[in-house]
Amino acid sequence: MRGESTPRLREALEEDIVAGHLRPGQRLDEVSLAARFEVSRTPIREALIQLAASGLVEIRPRRGAFVVLLGPRALIESFELMAEIEAACGRLAARRATPEDRAALAAAHAACAAAVADADAARYYPANAVFHQAIYAATANRVLAEEARRLQVRLQPYRRLQLRVPRRMEASFAEHEAILAALLAGDGAAAAEHLRAHVLVQGERFMSLLGALQAETDADAEAG
Repeated sequence: MRGESTPRLREALEEDIVAGHLRPGQRLDEVSLAARFEVSRTPIREALIQLAASGLVEIRPRRGAFVVLLGPRALIESFELMAEIEAACGRLAARRATPEDRAALAAAHAACAAAVADADAARYYPANAVFHQAIYAATANRVLAEEARRLQVRLQPYRRLQLRVPRRMEASFAEHEAILAALLAGDGAAAAEHLRAHVLVQGERFMSLLGALQAETDADAEAG
């Protein structure tokens, strides 16, 4: 990737964070990253600053850059916000979805179904993200869709961890089926409620997420 520009570097690092290759709390070493991408440290540093502005990276004075690790309160507050944003998207999408939007939703749902049938969580996760993005697009509200995508990216490392909880992939897909049925029926209220419940993390689901996050942190500590 010799000569990559700062935007391309930022996109590559963002993709690594979203895909789980760089995990919450992990330190991002400028020297190692510069060697990997065959660039100087300057564009790496600029890319990390941009990621910090988007909320994916935290730059700590005299310690370096780290993938953001949200604490319990920030996690639950972020998921509460995401749940309300997705509910709003579902309400609008149910009323405004075009035939093309409906086809995109059905195709994304089919991709999720194929991943579940193969018990392939690695394939289900990106298909799940595409399903939600199809809902955002169907709102016909560019500002809302962009805000939903921004928060989706920020929370993706944590949503990926949720799929490691036993039977969560199957439960997620069942929730998708209810969401899709409401959207195709044009029932905005039902779509909103199904999406809110699908995204909101509380009670046992929240404790399971914290457990998965702690397991990741422990694995990183052992590796280091």
